Amino acid sequence: MRIVLFYHSLLSDWNHGNAHFLRGVVSELLLRGHDVRVYEPKNGWSLGNLRSEHGGDAIRAFRRAYPGLSSIQYRLDRFDLDEALDRAELVIVHEWSEHELVRRIGQHRVRSRGYRLLFHDTHHRAVTDEAAMVKYDLSHYDGTLAFGEVLRELYLDRGWTQRAWTWHEATDTRVFRPIADRPCEGDLVWIGNWGDEERTAELHEFLLEPVRSLGLRARIYGVRYPDHARKALKRAGIAYDGWLANFDAPETFARFKFTVHVPRRPYVRALPGIPTIRVFEALACGIPLICAPWNDAENLFTAGRDYLVARSGEQMKRHMRMLANDEHARRELAMHGHRTILSRHTCAHRVDELIGIYHSLESTQATTNGKPHNSMRQRRALAADRS
Repeated sequence: MRIVLFYHSLLSDWNHGNAHFLRGVVSELLLRGHDVRVYEPKNGWSLGNLRSEHGGDAIRAFRRAYPGLSSIQYRLDRFDLDEALDRAELVIVHEWSEHELVRRIGQHRVRSRGYRLLFHDTHHRAVTDEAAMVKYDLSHYDGTLAFGEVLRELYLDRGWTQRAWTWHEATDTRVFRPIADRPCEGDLVWIGNWGDEERTAELHEFLLEPVRSLGLRARIYGVRYPDHARKALKRAGIAYDGWLANFDAPETFARFKFTVHVPRRPYVRALPGIPTIRVFEALACGIPLICAPWNDAENLFTAGRDYLVARSGEQMKRHMRMLANDEHARRELAMHGHRTILSRHTCAHRVDELIGIYHSLESTQATTNGKPHNSMRQRRALAADRS
């Protein structure tokens, strides 16, 4: 099947968490023999920042890590959609795409009627920037893939889409896996971006202050750390090492005893049940995880078995102290979390779900107003016969 994907970036994960999931999904689709084309805007902000800070070495490292992955860069003012969507059967457009691109692809779908068209939302803008979201014209889309049930319901309740499916993020377990026998470099590692002050207080309560008071050996990776954040890390005795390529996370996790998850405020208050991709990746790598409060409303995991939950800064300190000193507890927690990922949260699971959604749309389309309707594959076969 030819699948065409429009996303912000496949090449860059600089402050772009969706690239993590996208790479895993594309890898899985290619492994199954699908013809996959990924389009990303030329000089997008994530890729631009990555190049300006790390040059071409970062892109070359990506190509070494994912030798089978590539993208096609486009400029919207010169984009030939007829060529890009030729013989497509499934098209997915990500939420961080330009409004004009989303509209034009919808209009193309009206003319061609030759493929299934889905919108994919993996962000919190539906609750934090509704004005931007209502500008997306999804009237000609078959539906929306939402990365949490609460977001799926929001799209339907607001009438933004005609159909919606919950499609959680997940982990590429070929890349994110436990790595044994690495020398221990410290107690705690945290990989995450400071961001737009969406969790500043939480980072101080659940990360910086516990590390400082316990005197733990800790290291942080991430981008967009303002001066006040870097000064706070220094006061807490935490080493800061800047951007880390996502595919290097497994090797980094293997050198520390445990990590933490500190969700951004919108996911705690307005979009409960949606963990970030970092939770899936940490558990897949077999590193013990402590979570600041978030509501696992969809029962993706088992709190207390897959990870520990800290309801306060004091409880976070107790959990950190225990994991820093109890190797057996670390092993038990890591093993359970890893088993959970393998059982239901891999990119292979998500591709199964995606293909199932596609076939359900084809089946629905196969009968229109009670009359048989040929699928795209059937129409092509008929055309070949006539020729």
